[in-house]
Amino acid sequence: MGVAAVLAVSVAACAKNPESIAPAYVSEMTYQNFTCQQLVQEQQRLNDAYAVAEAQQKKARSNDIAGVILLGLPVSSMSGDNIAPQIANLKGQQEAVRKAMIMKNCG
Repeated sequence: MGVAAVLAVSVAACAKNPESIAPAYVSEMTYQNFTCQQLVQEQQRLNDAYAVAEAQQKKARSNDIAGVILLGLPVSSMSGDNIAPQIANLKGQQEAVRKAMIMKNCG
């Protein structure tokens, strides 16, 4: 296998870009007992949590790419810094809150 092929396989093992991570399914029924005010507060909490997780994931991706270039290994993904499942969950919760807000006609 050529060097280019090895690098391509190694880069594929890198932490994903946060924007490319699909949301996990979270039912909007989780938020059925929330008031509109509580939904807005939850939306803000989730947005803040996502911003922190997004920064961590981007750093893990950068470290993985540097690790592949320098060592041939996605070091962040190997050390547990890749938090794609948490990002997927946060995105799913954000979507569920958005759907709950629509169902309750929150403005």
